[in-house]
Amino acid sequence: MSDEENPAARGAAMAREKLAQAKADAAKRGQLPRREPRRRAAGPSRGASDPQLFGRAIMDLLSDRGWERSAAVGGVFGRWADIVGTDLAAHTKPESFEDGEVLVVADSTAWATQVRLLARTLVRRLNEELGDNTVTKVKVRGPQNAPRPTGGLRVTGSRGPGDTYG
Repeated sequence: MSDEENPAARGAAMAREKLAQAKADAAKRGQLPRREPRRRAAGPSRGASDPQLFGRAIMDLLSDRGWERSAAVGGVFGRWADIVGTDLAAHTKPESFEDGEVLVVADSTAWATQVRLLARTLVRRLNEELGDNTVTKVKVRGPQNAPRPTGGLRVTGSRGPGDTYG
């Protein structure tokens, strides 16, 4: 079977002729064909109305609302044991972050003293997690509303100025 009798061969020859003619016409107009093939984008392009990846959508929301720092601080509070160690985390917890100051609550006065001694180290460690100069001070609060000790040498009754001078 010759090329004239085979329709597929005739179609391929005709396509080569048309391609050569198109290239010649482009060269006459000064538009040279590309030497290298076109590269595809790294991934599929997404339009504004296309679904977004969940993580990307959350990051965009945090950025738009200005919640990036609050989310980072919340993440640090959630990973408190990983950051300060399990022993310290068992007796302390971060309560708030405001104006560069982290308030840490300790379950005993001894642990409150320990945190006060470690304050510089805590500031450095928290800034490693959150970024430089995010945390400037660690404020420590000991146990609140602890039961008052009772015993034989304690005065019972109401407390006030009348107790001493009355």
